[in-house]
Amino acid sequence: MIMTVSRLWFFASLATALMAGLPAFAADSAPPPAFETKAAQAYMIEAKTGTVLLAKAEDQPISPASLAKIMVADTVLGAIKDNEISLDTRFTVSLNAWRTGGAPSGTATMFAALKSEISVGDLLKGVMVLSANDACIILGEGLSGSEEKFAERMTNRARDLGLKTANFANASGLPNPANRISVKELALLSRHLQQTYPEGYKTYSQPDFLWNKITQRNRNPLAVQGLGIDGLATGFTEGQGFSIAASIERDGKRLFLALGGLKTDKERQEEAKRVLEWGLSNFAYRSIFKSGEPVGEVSVYGGARSSVEVAAHEDVDVFIATSNAERITGHITYTWPIYAPVKPDREVGRLSLYAGPHLIREVPLYTRQAVEEGGLTKRAMDALLELVLFWW
Repeated sequence: MIMTVSRLWFFASLATALMAGLPAFAADSAPPPAFETKAAQAYMIEAKTGTVLLAKAEDQPISPASLAKIMVADTVLGAIKDNEISLDTRFTVSLNAWRTGGAPSGTATMFAALKSEISVGDLLKGVMVLSANDACIILGEGLSGSEEKFAERMTNRARDLGLKTANFANASGLPNPANRISVKELALLSRHLQQTYPEGYKTYSQPDFLWNKITQRNRNPLAVQGLGIDGLATGFTEGQGFSIAASIERDGKRLFLALGGLKTDKERQEEAKRVLEWGLSNFAYRSIFKSGEPVGEVSVYGGARSSVEVAAHEDVDVFIATSNAERITGHITYTWPIYAPVKPDREVGRLSLYAGPHLIREVPLYTRQAVEEGGLTKRAMDALLELVLFWW
């Protein structure tokens, strides 16, 4: 049974913050003006805290098109990190890769020559700078033996990262009804890639790529405009319009954004810049709890004590509106009942923070001390209470 606690030190701490005069927590503030985006689907988060700034049809599956290449980059960088391959590993250009994604295809390509050998490092630049279809297929075939098996690996990788909607039928993102992902998952995947492979991620902002005596420009126009946008990719699908996954870093703030369902490339560029600028200009960091600070208590059954303090392993900060902020509230949710004995530093629940009705952050909570098993009378009383609560 899932129990929710929304009292004790959590609200006491918020009350202290209010009395200290932090405007972001003003209980009588009006909600911030609604922000409207032209995108059919949208999701934006702040990098450090994971605070959600914008959400619109964020779980609706869309065709990723070339945005699927973000998962290609993540999968290949993971293989390098695990020493499965290196940047110097060389893969051969197959007839399938040359015909489907190379010069004869008429699609985005790095013009890899048939039967030539290309390093993983150059192929990654082809994927991340040029959005090259042949580079994706060559990497997939080289790593997994075929593009189909590599697509399965991409999907399995998505599941490992907690992305439940994402599914891939190919590496390139070329039209296939089985290709799907949500904008929420695109933003979360982008954040994971940047935080896990920071050096590899920098490739996205490379303005051009010289390979085999051919210089090609970065296909993401926003990444070369000097705005602080340093990735990631754009996509287009007939019937679903233009999409983008983007990130910006400025003045110590980093945001990740994914948009879908825009009408034109121009609208995509303008809307991405507008949404990112809104996020940077209208939000700031606020501290809710410090790492290890007691957040509240959860009930313990059959213990020498009837409850145990819980805390987060990290500073609990949020990125919230700087004016007319919605009230921050929170709930501790845990699986009931928790039986004694309880060891310290055991994960027992989660703290969910809300700005108005919107969930903005969740963090796991851990016990701060041990609770030994109680005496026979205490255990009997708790057993009776547990029975009453269960039927209630």
